[in-house]
Amino acid sequence: MTKHTRFTVLIALIVALGGFLMGFDASVISGVVKFIEPEFKLTKIELGWSVASLALAATLAMLVAGPLSDKFGRRLILKYAAILFAISAVGSALAPSFVALVVARMIGGLGVGAALIIAPMYIAEISPAHLRGRMVSFNQLNIVIGISVAFFTNYLILKLGQSEAAWAQDLKFNEWNWRWMLGLETLPAIIYFFSLFIVPESPRWLVMQGREEEALNIMNKVSGQEQARLDLAAIHESSTQESGKKDLPIAELFKPAMRLVLTIGIIVAVVQQITGINSVFFYAPIIFEQSGIGTDASFVQAIFVGLTNLVFTLVAIALIDKLGRKPLLAFGVTGIAICMFVLAYGFNSATYTLSEGSLADLPAEIDNEQVSVLVDKTYQSDLQYKHAISDALGEEQAKQFESDLITAAIDMNPTLILWGILGFVACFAVSIGPVMWVLFSELFPNNVRGLAISFVGLINSAISTLVQLVFPWELANFGSAGTFLIYGVFAVIGLILILLLLPETKGKSLEELEAILVKHQ
Repeated sequence: MTKHTRFTVLIALIVALGGFLMGFDASVISGVVKFIEPEFKLTKIELGWSVASLALAATLAMLVAGPLSDKFGRRLILKYAAILFAISAVGSALAPSFVALVVARMIGGLGVGAALIIAPMYIAEISPAHLRGRMVSFNQLNIVIGISVAFFTNYLILKLGQSEAAWAQDLKFNEWNWRWMLGLETLPAIIYFFSLFIVPESPRWLVMQGREEEALNIMNKVSGQEQARLDLAAIHESSTQESGKKDLPIAELFKPAMRLVLTIGIIVAVVQQITGINSVFFYAPIIFEQSGIGTDASFVQAIFVGLTNLVFTLVAIALIDKLGRKPLLAFGVTGIAICMFVLAYGFNSATYTLSEGSLADLPAEIDNEQVSVLVDKTYQSDLQYKHAISDALGEEQAKQFESDLITAAIDMNPTLILWGILGFVACFAVSIGPVMWVLFSELFPNNVRGLAISFVGLINSAISTLVQLVFPWELANFGSAGTFLIYGVFAVIGLILILLLLPETKGKSLEELEAILVKHQ
């Protein structure tokens, strides 16, 4: 590895710590929802809102993050994002009410939106073409590491809450379990903020500001003097083609010249979220509980989800500049569709029969006389069984003990569900997870890149918000089988559109791609 490559990798890894915070902040809620639903007496939509509020705020941040970074620089916006992450972590941990928790989560969402847009943009702008795919994928890698760490720390805190150790009891891991889960993010947020002080500004942004000498000094460190001069000339030529248009209206994105790249960007942005990835990441323990394995096992299997995501993201990083973007997307989205249909089949085949003998295994707080009306009756779907539980115990107790009652009654193959979820995550992680952000950083021309990535990122985040918000409601109204069937159908539609419209972008400079995909008037 040359000194230029080492410098680029170091800077990319530091900037990509924003991805770690985004992944941790987003997925840590997966361990929280089980505890806040009964504590705050939430409806299913309120439960969804506790998860989706972060994505909604991220969506709003995406409206302004790109343009603000075009005006003030990539690095400054990332520093403010780090501050927002820290404020959110402390506020969430100390939240006295559901509303306070949502407000704190939305503050973190503003940081998520900024980091999600600016980090891959910065990395793409500082990386040489032959390394760009892998460098940008560092951000996705850090996102999945953050997700994995959140799953692990959630499980660790759950087990510490069951510990009889004096120090664990003094720190109230049992009473404050979900507060500890949310508060841990404070430390990496502080580390990220101070690490950004050694990161230089984006050379392409400096050129846009007329600061070419500063840009050249940075590019010398990235690729050497000869290549830096060539890259600077290409950037300068691309930037001056649209001189005088620094404050671009959004109408610029809808001109005929931008039609192809914008359509591709929107399709990829929608498909990445509409196939249900954040339902799995943010509700993993709830999904696994639906297969009847119990709370502790569901948290363990959530760790498997994080590790699978991490391993296959590494595979994607190794392959993205070798196989290309389109082959990875085609393979991955095909696998996503298959796995969703497997999950729909697995949950559809489940039956629920509460036997007389299984009553002894239920928590002591459950009145056996109340649930006796369910004994020896077979229910053909989770919807039928949950409605029967609610009728027998009342809505509040049904929510509290749903996992125990499902575990006691279900007859299905939970291993099929585990492999279906892990297969889905693997296919996502090796394809549309990291590839989407690489494509976003490549497709759009220099002069509108900030605005364009903000726009398609906004759409991506809006779909994510919707998916997260309605998932508990979908489970309650369509059942697990119906919910995953819907995701599978969306995956098939997305696959067809990707195969028809997406070109290959690997190995081409940003300026070459602009010349190919965008027709300048």
